[in-house]
Amino acid sequence: MDGPLVTIVTPSLNQGRFLRAAIESVLSQDYPRIEYLIQDGGSTDETRAVAAEYSSRLTFVPEPDRGQSHALNKGFARARGEVLAWINADDLLLAGAVSAAVEALAGHPEAGAVYGDGIRIDEAGRKLGRFPFTEPFNLWKLVHLYDYVLQQTLFMRRSEFEAAGRLDESLHYALDWDLLIRLGLRRPLVFIPKMMGAIREHPAAKSFRGGRARVAEIARVLRRHSGKRWPPGAVLAALETWRGPFPVHIATGRWIERLRREAQGLYRDGWAAPRMRYMVPPGERPIRVRGAAPAPLVLAVYSNGRLATRRPVEAGCFEFELDEPGPAHLEFRASRSFRPSSNEQDGRRLAWVVRAIGRD
Repeated sequence: MDGPLVTIVTPSLNQGRFLRAAIESVLSQDYPRIEYLIQDGGSTDETRAVAAEYSSRLTFVPEPDRGQSHALNKGFARARGEVLAWINADDLLLAGAVSAAVEALAGHPEAGAVYGDGIRIDEAGRKLGRFPFTEPFNLWKLVHLYDYVLQQTLFMRRSEFEAAGRLDESLHYALDWDLLIRLGLRRPLVFIPKMMGAIREHPAAKSFRGGRARVAEIARVLRRHSGKRWPPGAVLAALETWRGPFPVHIATGRWIERLRREAQGLYRDGWAAPRMRYMVPPGERPIRVRGAAPAPLVLAVYSNGRLATRRPVEAGCFEFELDEPGPAHLEFRASRSFRPSSNEQDGRRLAWVVRAIGRD
């Protein structure tokens, strides 16, 4: 099989009890052109012995580092691959992940990276269920609200990783989120509807620790990229970290769900609120907006704070273009909206249905 060399890096520090499973998940892939590096920060457990069993099929690099992002940057600097990915020592790649990623990158030359669906596993490797947050690429959500990309499924073009500036070595908790934003601000990320990776949930996992330090780091990253003092994602991270005692815990959970659902004004079923925000990476092609309106309305579109167009829209399907070559921060304002009458539990105000927004 012809195809690009794919380099996968595993940053490692005293995760020997999980390492064998991670190694096997990489070496059992059906894609033949894989370079596998383990960048170890000085483990004192069984890590070195486990890696030695596979010495003919991987490169083990034991040297001190300043944390996960530094270890990954050093690993990727050694990499020879045109496509880069990383899998933590306690996580897994699922069967066919590398082949699916290479195929998707070949089929989407506009994409800077691709990612897929995934599962959650427990400390013993038992499946807990699907990773619940994954969804197709939505740059506004990534910049302002939450990280829905399961890092264990992410495959990047090397050229884009380097152009984006590599990993920020000052970050400990949001290093992958920050990188995803920088990649997405350059070129689209493409979602692959396939199970590609597994995140292991256990008490020592970094994803489940951090407290106030984690919230502060997320707020710093989102403020830098969104330009907002209080981006909704910073509020969301704080609420998720502090849910409060019962019954405040229940109310906090409702606030979290409402913020996730309504902050953008674009719902998962495609309906848009009277005010909806969206972001599109730069490109030479115009932005094409496709939608459907249940009744005639006027749709005003603001791009980067200025009015780009105001147009009447008849009931039914519609389509128009915006000539915006740079990164476009869009806001759609509809002149009318309604509340669904078929579902009394649905209290949303809806204006129109988004079919697609992008440079296709």
